Amino acid sequence: MSDHQPVTRMMKVMEELGVTSTTLSNEEKRLLDEQGYVLFPNLIDDVWLKQLRAKYEELMAKEGQSAGMEVHQEKGTRRLSDLVNKGEVFDGIYTHPKLLAAVFHIIGREFKLYSLNGRDAIPGEGHQSLHADWGRLEEGEPFHVVNSLWMLDDFTSENGATRVVPGTHRLFKSPEETMSHPADEHPEQVLALAPAGTVLVFNAHLWHGGTRNVTQNTRRALHCCFSAREFSQQLNQREYLRLETFRRISPAARYLLDVE
Repeated sequence: MSDHQPVTRMMKVMEELGVTSTTLSNEEKRLLDEQGYVLFPNLIDDVWLKQLRAKYEELMAKEGQSAGMEVHQEKGTRRLSDLVNKGEVFDGIYTHPKLLAAVFHIIGREFKLYSLNGRDAIPGEGHQSLHADWGRLEEGEPFHVVNSLWMLDDFTSENGATRVVPGTHRLFKSPEETMSHPADEHPEQVLALAPAGTVLVFNAHLWHGGTRNVTQNTRRALHCCFSAREFSQQLNQREYLRLETFRRISPAARYLLDVE
């Protein structure tokens, strides 16, 4: 299932969720290794996409000024948090075989869900400095975290698409150590441009950041992040998980949430 040393329990869980030795192509593995990211087109079909968009807006309307408060709120954006507990429509995200295969390929050991949130930059906002989702790695240290962006709207050069700097997951340096102003454009940055329904999966030690949305429309995305199992979750699911969620999901999903 991976070129890494097998991890018995995790392998069993992934097999139960549909991951096989061919879930990732050799080219997809190469891109994750060399560039640090890969785009999976059409991972969200049209029906599911419509359902996710509807639920996203339903939650925004319901939660209002409190939206995202379980984790944090961010100026210039709309945010949602704790989506594990906010609808069956989200269950297929953190259990998707393509995502799980990519996570295991990068982390190479037992892992668990770190967070499942939503974010979109309001018109005129959303620019972020380049950053990694973890502190600087030391040489020889394994990768600890993988993130994914589930595009509910087209990602364009105008509406705040995420920028990435290919290969920076292997630098063992932070943007602050090599750039005078990490908010500036990087000469090697690439915009992740793709139609709605695409999923961007990236080694979260890769330098990345949102760009400014200069349109009058929203650009919604769901962020599904995993970390190596020895680290704490952004939201401790043992504390947050609702009984109705626990009863609904499979034992394999419970293992990914670390709530068994």
